[in-house]
Amino acid sequence: MSTAAVTALAEPTKPVPARWVAAISLANVGLFTAWFGPIQVLLGREAQALAPAHKEAALGVVVGAGAAFALVASPLFGALSDRTVSRHGRRLPWVVAGGLTGALSLLLVAFAPNVAVMTIGWCATQLTLNAMFAAIVAAVPDQVPHRQRGMVGGWLGVAQTLGIVAGSALAAAAGGLVAGYLACIAVLIVAAVPYLVLRRDLVLDPAHRPAWDTRAFLRGFWIDPRRHPDFGWAWLTRFLINLGNAIPLVYLLYYLQDAVRYPDPDAGVFLLTATYAGTLLLTVVAGGVASDRLGRRKVFVLCAGVVMSAAALILAGAQTFPAAIVAAAVLGLGFGVYTSVDFALLTEVLPKAVDRAKDLGVINIADTLPQVLAPAIAAPIVTHLGGYPVLYTVSAALGVAGAVLVYRIRSVR
Repeated sequence: MSTAAVTALAEPTKPVPARWVAAISLANVGLFTAWFGPIQVLLGREAQALAPAHKEAALGVVVGAGAAFALVASPLFGALSDRTVSRHGRRLPWVVAGGLTGALSLLLVAFAPNVAVMTIGWCATQLTLNAMFAAIVAAVPDQVPHRQRGMVGGWLGVAQTLGIVAGSALAAAAGGLVAGYLACIAVLIVAAVPYLVLRRDLVLDPAHRPAWDTRAFLRGFWIDPRRHPDFGWAWLTRFLINLGNAIPLVYLLYYLQDAVRYPDPDAGVFLLTATYAGTLLLTVVAGGVASDRLGRRKVFVLCAGVVMSAAALILAGAQTFPAAIVAAAVLGLGFGVYTSVDFALLTEVLPKAVDRAKDLGVINIADTLPQVLAPAIAAPIVTHLGGYPVLYTVSAALGVAGAVLVYRIRSVR
């Protein structure tokens, strides 16, 4: 096997420099700004403007359809990047392509004249931004040794959080829907430039490129838990915890507007997001570094899941804005640890080096499938089955279940 192939497929042992960690983290800031500015504020406002009498249903259709595209996009573009033999590397071409087409897709959403076009634009956005995301996260198992992955996962968690805060702030402060989308697009493009300028990627020898087989790709969505049980349990853990978080998040704007009756729900979403981000930043890097030093992952995931569920129970018990602030702070503490440590854990249960990006894409289904299911679960609960107290209780139960199941993983401590 050639040196290029060995370098691209071998487990990394050389520590990554700080400038690379900073650049990939900044690219993640841009990506999550472009994702969560719409998810947190802009899509809800646009659905309300285009279908005021059926805003919940319209938003559910848009978010659910987009998430369905994301289910396929992440493993698809991950598999394509695994097979890319560009002289610029396997991952960087997809960062460029995903970012540029993602910007165009967001423009379509911004100028959508009706819910149908809005849905098409958001589906295209999910497709393209997931191409960029698949390439970014695959660079971690490509280039980061095990002893650094908790730390790098922590900084990526910081980046994601800053992106969520920036997206919410831009969407709330831009002065209009179109201005909000344009601001998110600008951050997406500018933030990716330093990562691309570094041009640090691994080139795969064409002689060792895996052959493309559509049937094999489709079969690859199912990674047999009997052959790879730790991968299966890691996927299920992530799915349950993310479903517990997605169910209340999809209607956060309407929760503040209709249940809490906060006078400025856009600003309320930003205040909650900023509070969550502030406490997350206290734990996300520290949790990852502590996990690296102790060589343990599962206990951190368990504790983080229990703390996040406690935040949901606070919201279930008191529908006031002060209670929401406390819940956001508690959620940030738990999610900070979870974000860094669970990501490190996942990179250590991937079945094959040759399929790293595809398998991370399959893991990413555990992030995106909850977005498909959340509107279908949340809408009847909010409207017919007890409202927001029941919604947040269900959220807490799912989070605890996911946290406990992490102990079924055997190959990671």
